[in-house]
Amino acid sequence: MSFGSRGPSTLLLFAVLALAPARAQAGGPIRLRVDLSDAPRRMVHARLDIPVRPGPLTLFYPKWIPGEHGPTGPIQNLAGLTLAAKGKALPWERDKVEMYAIHVAVPEGTSTLDVSLDFLLSGDEQGFTFGASSTSNLAVLSWNQVLLYPTGVPVESLVYEASLKLPAGWAYGTALPLARESGGWIDFKPAPLVTLIDSPVNAGRYFRTIHLAPELAPPHLLHLAGDSREAVDIPREEEEHYSRLIREAQALFGAHHYREYHFLYTLSDHVPFFGLEHHESSDNRGAERSLIDEDKELRMADLLSHEFAHSWNGKYRRPADLATPNYEVPMQTDLLWVYEGLTQYLGWVLAARSGLLNPEQARDYLAETAAYEDQEPGRSWRPLLDTAISAQFLYEAERSWSGWRRTVDFYEESLLFWLEADAIIRSESKGERSLDDFCRRFHGSPSGPPTVKPYTFEDVVAAMNEVQPHDWRKFFTERVNALQARAPLGGITRGGWRLTYTDSASAYHSSLEKARKRFDFLYSLGLYLDDQGEVIDAWPKSPAVQAGIVPGMKLIAVNGKQWTDDVMREAIRAAARSHTPIEILTKNGEFYTTHKVDYRGGERYPKLVRVEASPDLLDRDLAPLVPPGGETQHRR
Repeated sequence: MSFGSRGPSTLLLFAVLALAPARAQAGGPIRLRVDLSDAPRRMVHARLDIPVRPGPLTLFYPKWIPGEHGPTGPIQNLAGLTLAAKGKALPWERDKVEMYAIHVAVPEGTSTLDVSLDFLLSGDEQGFTFGASSTSNLAVLSWNQVLLYPTGVPVESLVYEASLKLPAGWAYGTALPLARESGGWIDFKPAPLVTLIDSPVNAGRYFRTIHLAPELAPPHLLHLAGDSREAVDIPREEEEHYSRLIREAQALFGAHHYREYHFLYTLSDHVPFFGLEHHESSDNRGAERSLIDEDKELRMADLLSHEFAHSWNGKYRRPADLATPNYEVPMQTDLLWVYEGLTQYLGWVLAARSGLLNPEQARDYLAETAAYEDQEPGRSWRPLLDTAISAQFLYEAERSWSGWRRTVDFYEESLLFWLEADAIIRSESKGERSLDDFCRRFHGSPSGPPTVKPYTFEDVVAAMNEVQPHDWRKFFTERVNALQARAPLGGITRGGWRLTYTDSASAYHSSLEKARKRFDFLYSLGLYLDDQGEVIDAWPKSPAVQAGIVPGMKLIAVNGKQWTDDVMREAIRAAARSHTPIEILTKNGEFYTTHKVDYRGGERYPKLVRVEASPDLLDRDLAPLVPPGGETQHRR
């Protein structure tokens, strides 16, 4: 998933920290013991033994977490912090400017600082990694939440020896190499801090590990932690789709940058829905029945493919301003249209090529994306670039009025113009090359262990021109930096299709509504509702808003009949026939109001329609590189 400029005070603080003497002994590892036994009660206990020298010491709680694109380290949930030397508690002080920094004076004769802390796991089911991460049956551990590190030494020189204790009977998955298991503790091999933080753990009572694409090296493992035994009972067909995902990604990039890859898949209705990329793993969280319910399964179709693609695009190749030297320095996110946008495209393509989306579903996915971005009202004032620069607060913005505000559109809208770039390459090379060639050139060989190779905008333009000469600087600058009245639909039109609207929802659309428990009337009335009739979002100039219906209101009745989504659809169809307004009763706090919505256009749902006179480049883009049971083929 995965900034702004630094103010004078912050720059001064970093300068002071950089000049401070290095009080941590870089030659000795830091011992970290984490007890997850109380995770079902939303509490994690941790202890660190930090080698030190006498004198002033600053410890830092990780703030800017790679992949989260903001200062999201959940320090507000840090509790019970105690620092001690030789069994005696030491006074400490929080920095008054950089509140993630803790200052302490290490007494003479002290070689080890003992740190104890608790991390309070959130119960917020709508958050991100700082949201709910545990239930009575499972937990996810993000190491950055349970540690401090000494400043004044290069982060790459900090080595941690981590140990983990789980509730009795639980199993676990992680990319962190194992040393041994003894006495209820899991000891991991010493690892650099960056590797530790990049290697989360999922664990649970109901747990299953599956080896995917076993014929390929290095190993790829799927770790399922569920709130029930049924949740982890993945169907054989779905397991094969994920094995095909491995094969398709290897064929696409032609190389890998991990020792092993671990998909951590946590299945619970009480943790947030999201994915977070790591170099050798991904932290994926979905509803409990995501693998056994067709509607929920479809909602998750491109999650693991998106996060897997990040191992190449985002972790290995990373924007230079996101490749910061530690967890203190702010990240700048103006290139998220490559980091996340290209990955959104790749996640969609790989989901289709691996069978997680069938061809019709893949086209409907694209239609939904294109329609929303094309009609989103906020594009009239906010360029796409600003949604990337503003990512750190847009991620946490309310859903209400999101169409007018714009949200993290560098995902979906960037998918559209990367698809357009693919169509240009295919057309101008007469089918000899595609965006696949850019990915192999930019993200591919040589294979090896995790490493970071930063890039700039200039590097992207140069690599695109090596694949196919074109004015790529102008192409990207127009679509990213400038206001655009319409979404970039060239990938659809050049690909032999056009975006239109029909009066019946696709099976894909209906399935997503069931899985999300949300109802989409944006293209008719201009409303987005939950299953209780509450207005989650609305478009400012839509018929419903013109009639006075706004986010936060709850629909009570439609044309005198109790509101349901079916009653709403019947009223929309009836208004198209009778040419009379729709009468909607709403509740706003303790107040009830009747609104007359003058809309007569019938139901409207996005759909792609084939233009027969044009080549079907979209079909070629989504075609597998590796036919089931066959050898790798680089199909165009």
